[in-house]
Amino acid sequence: MPTPALHALHVRPVKSLGGSSPVEAAVEPWGLAGDRRWMLIDTTAKVVTQRQHARLALAFAEQAPDGGLLVSAPGMEPLPVAVPEPSATVTTEIFRSKVEAVPAGAAADEWFGTYLGESVRLVHLDDPARRRPIDPDHALPGETVNFADGYPLLVTTTSSLDALNALIAEGDHPDEGPLPMDRFRPTVVVEGTAPWDEDDWTRVVIGGVSFRVAKPCARCVVTTTDQRTADRGREPLRTLARHRLIGNKMIFGQNLVPERTGVLRVGDPVEILR
Repeated sequence: MPTPALHALHVRPVKSLGGSSPVEAAVEPWGLAGDRRWMLIDTTAKVVTQRQHARLALAFAEQAPDGGLLVSAPGMEPLPVAVPEPSATVTTEIFRSKVEAVPAGAAADEWFGTYLGESVRLVHLDDPARRRPIDPDHALPGETVNFADGYPLLVTTTSSLDALNALIAEGDHPDEGPLPMDRFRPTVVVEGTAPWDEDDWTRVVIGGVSFRVAKPCARCVVTTTDQRTADRGREPLRTLARHRLIGNKMIFGQNLVPERTGVLRVGDPVEILR
C-alpha cells in the first residue's frame, strides 16, 4: 500500500457553483481560504443550491485577489462581483440554520436571476469567525463554518471512489458509471488508502495541519448531477443505498474540522489516526 498523500484540493467560492483546483490552499478555522464565502438565496431568504437548480453545476466562480468574484455561465457575459461594503445584513436560512450575510448587490442578483429564470440574491459571509456555529452535537465551543452544508472541509478518497464505481458496474445501471470525484464535491481528496478506510478515522494530519473527523458525510441528489452537463441520473444514490447505508444515511466521505491553521499542498503526506 503506498503512503497516503493529498491527491487534490478544491475551492468553490460560491456554494453549488464550480470553482478551482489549486495546488495549495490555506486552511482557516472555518474551511479552505475563499471556499464557500458566498451563496444564493431565494425570495424567502433560504439557500439555493443544485438541489433545486442543477444548472448551477455549469456556472463557475473565480476568486479575485481582493476576495471578490468573477462569475461565468453558459450564455451569460462574465460578471465581476466586488466584496460588498459593510452594511445591514439579511437573515438567511441554510438547512435550518439562521445566518447573517451581506447582500452582494443588484447587478449580481440580476445576473443570477437571469441565468436561473427566477428571483434570487447573492450574499456574502462577511465574518465567518462568528456568523455560523457548527452543529453543537459535532463541534467544540466556538467552532464555526462557512456556507458549506455543515462542516469546514469534506475529505474523500480515490480508493473508495474506485470501489464505489466497481459496485456501480455490477449494479442495475452500469452505464451511469464510472463516476468522477466531482460528483461528491470534496474540498480535499486523499490517495493511497484502502477502500472505505476513512470510516474508521478519528483525526487526520495533512502536511502538518491536523483535522478532527466530525462525522460521515450523508449524500443527496446533488451527487446524481453530472457536473459537466447538469443532467441527472440514478447513481450513485442507488448503489450507496444498497452498500453504504449507515443508519438511514447514504455515506461517502467524512466531514473535517481544522484543529489548527496552515497550508495544504497537493502531494503532502497524510497521517491517519484512529
